[in-house]
Amino acid sequence: MSAAMTAAVLRTAFMVLGCVMTAIIIYTVVTDGLPFRKELLTPWMAATLVDFYINIFAIGAWVVYKESNWIPAMIWLVLLVFFGSITTCGYIVMQFIKISPQESLQDSIYLVLLSNKKKDGIESKIKLSVVSARVVFSVLGFLMLGTLIYTIATDGSPFRLELLTPWLSATLIDFYINVFALSVWVVYKEPNWKTAACWIILLICFGSISTCAYIVLQLLHLSSQDPVSLVLFSSSSRTGNAYEGTLQTDKSTMR
Repeated sequence: MSAAMTAAVLRTAFMVLGCVMTAIIIYTVVTDGLPFRKELLTPWMAATLVDFYINIFAIGAWVVYKESNWIPAMIWLVLLVFFGSITTCGYIVMQFIKISPQESLQDSIYLVLLSNKKKDGIESKIKLSVVSARVVFSVLGFLMLGTLIYTIATDGSPFRLELLTPWLSATLIDFYINVFALSVWVVYKEPNWKTAACWIILLICFGSISTCAYIVLQLLHLSSQDPVSLVLFSSSSRTGNAYEGTLQTDKSTMR
């Protein structure tokens, strides 16, 4: 599949998924009321929300890297927290729309991942080291693992029909749309389709535990002197510590 076709397919897919999730939320509110009710917060709903927001944290980290200043970044983060995958899909579609026809003939996914920021933007104010990022995602992964074990031990298996309330069903769909977005990134990162397929299965089965494990493994491939943002890009297109600056220059010259 050509780069332009890939961009068109992904843009359409995320547009459709965003519309589907919007319709599901509206339907669930109409048929089951607002989600802000104490009785909805069952142990498995709570565990699902922890899982959901760890993935949101990972996606939000990319949004912060992507945006040129704090105001739009914070607005998008708030929207991610409140609207989940609807915001994820909307944000990704917007990034694909920003790609020019000329750029779409190249690696559209890396252009979507690449930051639009200038030197005086957020990038100059956030200096998260590779080691710190490893620690953060390791802690989040173990937090979710602990949550999963505790919930199974205290509330039993999640594979029970009575647990599947309307809002838990909506949350799971929301969760897996974000998993789809992360899976697209994994496919882009992995040179071998078998490895990518294995990771996607792990993402589906173990959610944010797999997300964190994958990110930590990718961070282990970087040296402590590398910028954390290099983890976003595939090894085939990464050229070293000057990668981001080179790409930013190339992107500017194309326009």
